[in-house]
Amino acid sequence: MRFYFKIILIFFLNINTSYSEVLRVFEFTEDEFKTLKTRKVKGETKWSLGSNDNGNFIRAEAEGVGSGLGKEVSINLNKTPFINITWKVEKDLSGIIENSKKGHDFAARVFVVKKTGKTALSNRAVNYVFSSNNSINESWRSPYTKKSIDYVLSTTKNNLNKWITVKANVKDHFKKLHNLEVNELNGVAIMTDTDNSKLKAISYYQNIYFSSE
Repeated sequence: MRFYFKIILIFFLNINTSYSEVLRVFEFTEDEFKTLKTRKVKGETKWSLGSNDNGNFIRAEAEGVGSGLGKEVSINLNKTPFINITWKVEKDLSGIIENSKKGHDFAARVFVVKKTGKTALSNRAVNYVFSSNNSINESWRSPYTKKSIDYVLSTTKNNLNKWITVKANVKDHFKKLHNLEVNELNGVAIMTDTDNSKLKAISYYQNIYFSSE
């Protein structure tokens, strides 16, 4: 009996040790959709909800327009520093120069935002993108503001029209890209935009959450 008890105790200790804390950002439900904040750059991206075997997703379609959906949410990066994103680009924007003003469009992107002042213009952001032309782990400052940095997590050169899941250490990226020690994020947003290139993009977002590992 004592041997059996020890085995059970070790089993539960292993479960607790390997437990990963998770903070889900979006549910992509009808009720949530009504509460998300819309940020229009030019015109409005078409957003629609759907689901598959892996849960709910949101579909985005933009042609010569651009807008984002986001929410204010506090995320403790000391507990959950990793962002996890499942996404797909059905129609990309190949041929544009993404780090220029005329080509600064992305079929899919996820912003993580840290408030650093009283106005939105003072905020710092890392813009995780599904690039149509660049390689994974490339990064550059936005041509429109030095306070937002684009970072390539996925590329359609390898994964056009395929669901893929990616992960990034947001706390490390704020330190590396902005030279900021960030303990807490204040917001997350998604955006599909083609207002600069005037092209058409179609993408999907699913399972966006933060984790401890």
